Amino acid sequence: MYKKIRLIIVIFLVIVLGFLVPTGYYIIKPGSADDLSSLIQVEGKAREEAGGFFMMTVAQQPANLWSFLYGAFHPLLDLRPISRVIPPDMTSEEYSELMQNWMQDSKYLAQIIALRRAGYEVPIVSEGVEIVDLIPGSPVEDILKPGDIIRAVEGDEVNLAEELVEKIQEKEIGENILITVQQGKEIKDLEVVTAPHIDDPQKAALCIYVRTLNWQPVLPMEIKIETGPVIGPSAGLMFVLEIFDRLVPENLTGGHKIAGTGTISLDEKVGGIGGVKQKVAAAERESIEFFLVPEENYEDALQAATKIEVVSVAELEDALDFLYDLSS
Repeated sequence: MYKKIRLIIVIFLVIVLGFLVPTGYYIIKPGSADDLSSLIQVEGKAREEAGGFFMMTVAQQPANLWSFLYGAFHPLLDLRPISRVIPPDMTSEEYSELMQNWMQDSKYLAQIIALRRAGYEVPIVSEGVEIVDLIPGSPVEDILKPGDIIRAVEGDEVNLAEELVEKIQEKEIGENILITVQQGKEIKDLEVVTAPHIDDPQKAALCIYVRTLNWQPVLPMEIKIETGPVIGPSAGLMFVLEIFDRLVPENLTGGHKIAGTGTISLDEKVGGIGGVKQKVAAAERESIEFFLVPEENYEDALQAATKIEVVSVAELEDALDFLYDLSS
């Protein structure tokens, strides 16, 4: 009897410890499908048609021993080292603030793009692109530092973090480029060399974390985008579509439920995101019919889909072409 009790206690302690033992990983799960008609308000432009656009999210949390083992075998879950999510020299609070800034940038970009598409003038005011942190091994770690403000690349002014990333990724890996930087009160032209992107070795990068410094569009009407705790830039494409749909007489959804994901840059290019298979799973759970996905994530999304129709988009025009065909 005593041995049985001791065995039960040992098993109980092992189970409890399994929930308490950290693994150094995040577990990535399907999140929510949020109807953007309830999150976005455009002055004088209420959504009245059937159908809707949906913002997809993923849920992530530190993995304990049991959730790590579960995630290792579950086809719809991913495990990611914490160091690949939060830089080693950045606190979770600092990372969260950075992602909040990227979300705000995404909202501003969506407002600008949708309004300009609808024929409005939308000026941008900004103080440049600030370096928040450097990834260890960055090719600019002896040249740039947190707090420096990048003003231009090869003489072309940059007002947004998205613009900077795009201009760097247009270069070849190992290519020398000239950047204009404000360090304190001094403005310098500095030559730097690109390196492989930490998440996509085929793309050029400077391996730095940046944010747009004190910028905003000058809008001709009031637009509010309320996303609560959701952070990061991956809903940019869907924000654009929801706002643009309010500004034009057509019903872009054609009465359908349409989900999607993807960053968007000022020149309307749709950029890749993480967690695509989890987003597809969340969309299917909500019986959404179509899923718009960045071209570079298309194959992964297609593999994850069991019933939803996956549509590849490289730029906003691709998404609009699909929607106009759908509603015609």
